[in-house]
Amino acid sequence: MTLNRGWVYRDIVRPEYGGWSVLDYYSQLYRHSSREVWGDRITQGQIRLNDHPTTPHTRLKPGQILTYHRPPWVEPPAPLNFTLLATDPDFLVVVKPSGLPVLPGAGFLEQTLWFQLQQQYPDIAPIHRLGRGTSGVILWARTPQGRQILSRQLRQGEMVKEYRALVPDWTHGDSLTITHPIGKIPHPTLGTVYAATTEGMRAESRVQYLGKQETGVLLGVIIPTGRPHQIRIHLAAVGHPLLGDPLYQPGGGLNLTLNPETATYAVPGDGGYYLHAHRLSFFHPQTGEHLTYEAPPPAWISELRVGNRE
Repeated sequence: MTLNRGWVYRDIVRPEYGGWSVLDYYSQLYRHSSREVWGDRITQGQIRLNDHPTTPHTRLKPGQILTYHRPPWVEPPAPLNFTLLATDPDFLVVVKPSGLPVLPGAGFLEQTLWFQLQQQYPDIAPIHRLGRGTSGVILWARTPQGRQILSRQLRQGEMVKEYRALVPDWTHGDSLTITHPIGKIPHPTLGTVYAATTEGMRAESRVQYLGKQETGVLLGVIIPTGRPHQIRIHLAAVGHPLLGDPLYQPGGGLNLTLNPETATYAVPGDGGYYLHAHRLSFFHPQTGEHLTYEAPPPAWISELRVGNRE
């Protein structure tokens, strides 16, 4: 394990944070570190305001730019054995393994799919995202025009994303459409996380029973909407969270039990659940050709007995 090259995190102060101190800003909005740790970072010069040194008690004004110059650190390990399914002048189709983050965050920077792909394709941008613990197919744009067209297909429902999900059991018949709204609720470490809430945004998941296997029930899920952690949240909300999900509990609640070994609470980035982005369909941004790409199934669905309810 080696040090990465560090990173600069950039924030523009929004109007609602005008008048906050620099220390209040970081300690309230980024609760992964304590108030004392943020104070030390500010006094050590790691936090700059409009590219100048600042103090913990400096009051912020809307529009100012805060930068956190994080020194190099040792990242958690992550599998880097991703596969290119398609390489087009306008896009890439990639299969990522479970455990590899898509974008930087939660201590990951160079051990991310984005960073690894950037070494060869510096202008890429993700069209959609997969959770760290989710395996399967993900689409990246290589050009501004490709990004615009593919993103519009995603927003307008022309892009179809089909998943495979493993749950312990299933009581909802052959098919079920889940429409619980998804929004942010309080979390003791992160401040907020996405979960099922009546105050959230519209979300839709179309679930199909596929069969049983020794470890549980395999479901196919198509998501016309793409809220964060949508499948995990929706299956938990109807009483059937993903097998091994450490955070989302039956009924849609959160597991907020403190882990005595790590002194931490479960967060969305924790792995252990069984979810696979199986198939992706979209239209070529230049030719309009309808394209479909399918990721090889992970080992945990290789023993499926399709349609068998016994």
